[in-house]
Amino acid sequence: MKEREFYALVATDGGNQGFRHEIVRKSTAELPPGEVLIQVRYSSLNYKDALSASGNRGVTKHYPHTPGIDAAGHVVHSTDPAWQANDEVLCSGYDLGMNTAGGFGQYIRVPASWLVRKPRGLSLLESMRFGTAGFTAAQCLLHLEQHGIGPDKGPILVTGATGGVGTVALMLLHKLGYQIIAVTGKQAEHAALLAIGATKVLDRQEFLAESEKQLLPARWAGAIDTLGGMPLSVAVKGAAFDGVVTCCGNAASGDLPLTVYPFILRGIHLIGVYSANCPMAKRLHIWDKLADEWKLDLAPICRTVRLGDLGAAIDAMLAGQSKGRWVVDLEEAV
Repeated sequence: MKEREFYALVATDGGNQGFRHEIVRKSTAELPPGEVLIQVRYSSLNYKDALSASGNRGVTKHYPHTPGIDAAGHVVHSTDPAWQANDEVLCSGYDLGMNTAGGFGQYIRVPASWLVRKPRGLSLLESMRFGTAGFTAAQCLLHLEQHGIGPDKGPILVTGATGGVGTVALMLLHKLGYQIIAVTGKQAEHAALLAIGATKVLDRQEFLAESEKQLLPARWAGAIDTLGGMPLSVAVKGAAFDGVVTCCGNAASGDLPLTVYPFILRGIHLIGVYSANCPMAKRLHIWDKLADEWKLDLAPICRTVRLGDLGAAIDAMLAGQSKGRWVVDLEEAV
C-alpha cells in the first residue's frame, strides 16, 4: 500500500526548555504496527490528552508523541477481514494516544480489536462530541442504575460540573429525570449549569466548607465525581444510606482523605470507573445506549477546533479554564 503524508500534533521533550507541541508533517510509514489504518475525521480533547501533550510521564512514557485518546473516521486499509475499506469506526481507550500515536493525527494505525463500528444512531461528529468523556459519564450512570439508584431515590451530586465528563453526566441525568446538585468553582457558570439541567448549583468553597468532618448529613443518593481528592471525600461523606459514589478523575488530587465511617455506618458504595480497558461487550452496550435511548444533542456544550488551533485549547484545559467538550476537526490541519 502506498504511504500517505499527513499532519499531526506532536509533543516533544525540549529538555530545559520544557515540553512543546506543534503541528508537523508525518508519513503513515511512521505509524506503529496494527491491522487497520484509519483516516481520522474527528477527535476530541480530554484531560488525559492535555496531560500527555504537556509531558506527563504517568500518561505517556516516550516522546516525541501524538496524543489523542479518541478517534472517529473510516478504514483505509485492513488486514483483518472484520474491517473493510470505508467502514466508519470509532477508536477510544486502550493505548491510543497514550503510548500509541493517537487521534491528534490525521491517520492512525491500530489493532483491529480496538475498534467499534460506528452506531447507526450517531454520526462521526456526534460520536466525538461524546468521546471518552461522554463514554465515561455514561459508565457512571450505568453503575448508578445497576445499584438501584433511580430518580426516585434522591438527588445526584456531580462534581467538576463544567468539565467534559461533568456536563455530559449532568445532561444524561436530566434526560432521565434525576434531580442534580452540580458543583463548580466557576461562579460565572452557575446559570449555564441550571440551563442544561442542574436543579441546584453549589459553589466549590461552599461544598468543601465542612470537609474536615468525618461524616456529613445525608444529602444525595449518589454522586458522579470527576475530581478525586477532597471533593470525592465530601461526596462520600454526604451520601445517603446505601448511596453509590462513582469516581473517574483526579484533577483535584489523587489522594483520598477518608475514614471508614461512611462505609460501615451508611453502607456507601465507592465505585471506580475506567474507560481505557473497558471490556468490549460493555463498551458496545454503552455506545448503543448513547446512540439510542441516552442520545443527547451535545452541540450547545461543544466547541470545534482545527488541529492547528488545538494548542490553545490544551493550555486552557490545563489552566482549569476549559468548559464543556472540545471536538477536533482533522479535515484541515490549519
